[in-house]
Formats: sequence, structure tokens, C-alpha cells
Amino acid sequence: MNLFMGSTVNAFGRQVLPYLSELFDNDNHFDTFQHVYELFQGGLRSVKALEGLFEKQSSNLNIQFPPPAVVQGSKDAWAHDIEFGRQRIAGLNPFLIQALTEFPMTSKLDPLEYGPSTSCITSKDIEFYLEGLSVEEAIKQKRLFVLDFHDAIMPYVNQINMGTKGRVYASRTILFLTRFNMLNTIAIELSLPPPKKGFPAWNRLYKAPPFGITNWEWRLARAHVAAIDAGIHQLVSHWLRTHACVEPFAIATHRQLSTMHPLHVLLSPHFKDTMNINAMARSSLINADGIIEKSFSPGPYCLEISSIFYKSWRFDEQALPNDLIKRGMAVEDSTAKHGVKLLLDDYPFAKDGLDVWAAIKNWVMDYVGIYYKADGDVQEDHELQAWWKEVTEIGHGDHKGAPWWGDMKTIEDLVQALSALIWVASAHHAAVNFGQYAYAGFFPNCPTACVKLMPEPGSKEYEKFSKNPEAYFLQTVSSTAQALTVISTVELLSTRFEEEEYLGQRSDPQWTSDPRALDALERFAAALSDIGAQVNDRNCNATVSLFNRAGPALVPYTLLDPKQPLADSPTSNPGMTGSGIPNSISI
Repeated sequence: MNLFMGSTVNAFGRQVLPYLSELFDNDNHFDTFQHVYELFQGGLRSVKALEGLFEKQSSNLNIQFPPPAVVQGSKDAWAHDIEFGRQRIAGLNPFLIQALTEFPMTSKLDPLEYGPSTSCITSKDIEFYLEGLSVEEAIKQKRLFVLDFHDAIMPYVNQINMGTKGRVYASRTILFLTRFNMLNTIAIELSLPPPKKGFPAWNRLYKAPPFGITNWEWRLARAHVAAIDAGIHQLVSHWLRTHACVEPFAIATHRQLSTMHPLHVLLSPHFKDTMNINAMARSSLINADGIIEKSFSPGPYCLEISSIFYKSWRFDEQALPNDLIKRGMAVEDSTAKHGVKLLLDDYPFAKDGLDVWAAIKNWVMDYVGIYYKADGDVQEDHELQAWWKEVTEIGHGDHKGAPWWGDMKTIEDLVQALSALIWVASAHHAAVNFGQYAYAGFFPNCPTACVKLMPEPGSKEYEKFSKNPEAYFLQTVSSTAQALTVISTVELLSTRFEEEEYLGQRSDPQWTSDPRALDALERFAAALSDIGAQVNDRNCNATVSLFNRAGPALVPYTLLDPKQPLADSPTSNPGMTGSGIPNSISI
């Protein structure tokens, strides 16, 4: 691990966490949004709500946070339903949205244990928002989408709500693609299982208010969805699918491939610092009673939920085209660029991602073609076969024998596997990691926890909510301790460090003496440079034909911009730049 990153992480542990640990002794919340905005204006010591914290500390340290991108252009744009929808395709977790193909939606869970299998959302509830279309017509035209967390979260709802400070729902959220190609969030279903088997379940439907009308009950429902999304982002899209699932490949590479083997030479930059950062994560981030458990709604169930998702993880679906097709966001089309056609053309993550995916795959094909001339070369490479055997039978032993691994017998098998691995270690990780501060740094936009359930009309809680809905919202989402811990953590995680190595680069000029490989890398770097120019062109049209590139919050999508560093430097500019795709999972 580079010294700068290591010292930064250590300083975070020594200087920042002691302040934050004081806060976990209470359940204080911010009272007003003005207090939240003060976090980004003069440092923690300027926030009146935190004055008591510093009376207990002898240090003069004043932690300061830069304004997150989501509130730099407008303080209120984050609250728009259109912005909420846009962040599902251009925010920090663009891997969850799916095309809606079934209506009404149904569950695969036992209805006696978890409640009705059919969603309470009906056609009458949402057709008002569909611009004259019926639900069937909107589905046929591929204009309805869903965030479906129902079956994944429902088995844990009672355990979390009864055994932790967190409060969660199993949720379904429907979004509609308007005639202006904007994703409008139109309906949210929140559900609780029966308290005991055979008892009635609880579910409620919340519908979006008319444009321009503030409805705090709707915002509360949306905050619950955002908190679930934040948990799945951190535990699944980020930790599981990148950090954890790449680790067995890194281990097998060092165990089975000699350092002179061409595949070791190809892959080694994509494992730089991964084992180190994973070890640090296990000691302070995802450990028992660590930052994640303290700051996210599932609490002690966080890693168990991550493990449950691993049961349905498939390596073949990590390739971006396959992932998009699985979620119904694209279809195979041999006439389309990259062989797949996006159903939502203004899908910034997918649009840029497919370009990067194609560049990676072309680079891998060029490189592999130098050393493997026929399928027999793959089959007769004993080191390669031992590597694949360890990955599929030991490293990912829980999936041993799964048919989707395929056989490592052809050049095509090898190219596809290597391309998927490099994509996950570089672009996938960049997409879910480096935008964290931009969006989650302002915690009302992306709360990691909710500590209250929805207030029931007629109850004392609803009376409190009605008197001051803004304060009630802030008392529902992340506590002061949770918010400050997450803000501090994601600021660190969103930072690109000085010694970072990026796609298309090699920090060691002597990485190979083979001119064919050097030429292939030059072509890869040139392709990435062209993609960077295309990303810039798309973002220049962000407020015209490609609205989702920036949206109401005016945050251009640059997370998959493979912007190249200066020609005389192997590293890119450090900091929270929002662009540049590191080779590896190093933070």
C-alpha cells in the first residue's frame, strides 16, 4: 500500500474517529437543514448542534468537509423526484434498477410468514402519472422501471426492527420514463411482515405529489427506500461484488501463475493494494460493531445480508452487457454498438460503461492473441488451468460446480473471463466508490439509516410529524453520529491517491519487453482517450438532449471518464476529482 494512503487512513483513525466515537453515546439528530448545511461551511466547530462535543475534547482539531457535489449547484435539487430517479442510473449505485416486466408485482416468499405475495400497487394508483398510457402499454414501451428490495430485505425486517436501533421496510419503488426521457419516481410500497406467522402483515402505498408540491410524508417514504439502497450499495454492489469477489482471483493469481506468466503480467496491476485495503476494511469498516454496523440500518445483520446476496452471485453476470440484460435494461442486438441495445439510451453509467467495457475487451483480445494462437494453447497451459481451478473450486468454493462458470477451454472463454475480472476491479469499482462523497456526503440525500418507522395518521407520532415535518425527517434518518461517521468515511473512500495507476497505464516502464504487448497497450490507451472525449461531449449536452447526465442537481456523470494523466507522469491528479478509472480496488 502506498505511504500516502496508509498515513491518511491512520490519521483518520487517530484524529477523526475519537471525535465521532463520543457521539455514539447518544442518539442526537440534526434539528434543521441549516445545521446540516453548516457542516460544509465552517467545519464541525461552527455547527451549533455540535457544541457539546468539543467541550469534551482537548484537541483544537476542526474537521472541515467540502460541499458535496449534489448540493453545490442547488441546495434543494436533491429532493426532486426526477433527481431521485436520475441517481438510480447516474448516481453511486446504478446496478439495481430493473425494467418492470410484471404487474402487479409478486413475491416468491411464503405469504403466511411474510405477508401477501402480490403488491398492493394497482393500475389505478399509477396510471395518473403515465402520460395517458395504460400500465400494460407503458410496460410494453419499456417506460416503467422498479427498485425491488422486497424479497431481499423482508426476511430481516422483524429482526432489524425488533433487535436494533434501525427501522426498515421491504420496499418496491416504481419509476416512469417521461416523454422528456426523465425518470420520475411515482409510487413507493413499504411493507412489514406479520409480527407472528399467520397474523396480518402491514403495507402502505405512497404516491408522488404533483410537481412543485412538497409532501414530507412522501419524502419520508423515499428516505426509507434510499436507506435500503445505501445499505445494498455498500454491502453488495461495493463490498461484495468488487472487494470480496475479486480477492480469490488475486490470491489464485499469486499462487498459481508465475510472475513471468503473461496472464500474471496482465492481471497484477488490477490487484494492486486490494488485499491491503480489504484487510483494513475487515479491521475497521465491516467488522463487528465497526463503522458499517454502527451507521447502517441493518446493524449486526449487515454482513449476513451481504452473504445472502453472494448465494445468487454469478461471475458470468459481472460482465456489464450480461448485467444489463439480466436487469432488463438492455437486449442483445447484433446491429447495435457493442452488441447490446440500451432500453434507456440516456443511462449515463451504462452508456459510458459499455464503451469502457468494449475497450477493455479489445485490449484483452489483443493481449491474449499474442500468447494464445489456438484453443489448444488454453487447454495445455497448466498454470492457467490450475489458476481457474483454484478460483472456481476453492476461492469461490461455495459456487463450485456451478454451470455458469463454463469451461476454460477456448480463447473466447479466457478473453471473457479476463475482461469481466478487469472490468470489476477497475470500472465497476470506480462507478460505486468514487461518487460516494458527491451523493452520500449530504446525508439527507442518501441516508444510511432510518431510526423511525413511518408515522401512522391519528397517532402521537403523526401529530409530531405534522407540527414540524422537517425536524421529523431529520430525526428519522441518520443520527448525528451516523451522519458524521459516514461523511468522514466516504470522503476518504472517494479520494484518488497520488500513486494511483489508471486504466491504460503501467507505472513500471519495464513491465514488458514484448513490443507487441506495448503496441496493444498504446491502442488501449488511445481508445480510452477517445472515450474520455465522448464522455465530455455527452456531458456538454447534459441540459439539452441528455438530461440525465447532470439532472436537477447539475452533477455531470464522470465516474467512468477514463481521463488520462499527463504524458510524463504515471499517476493522475489526486483528490475527489470524480473522474479517472483506477486499475485496481485500492481504496
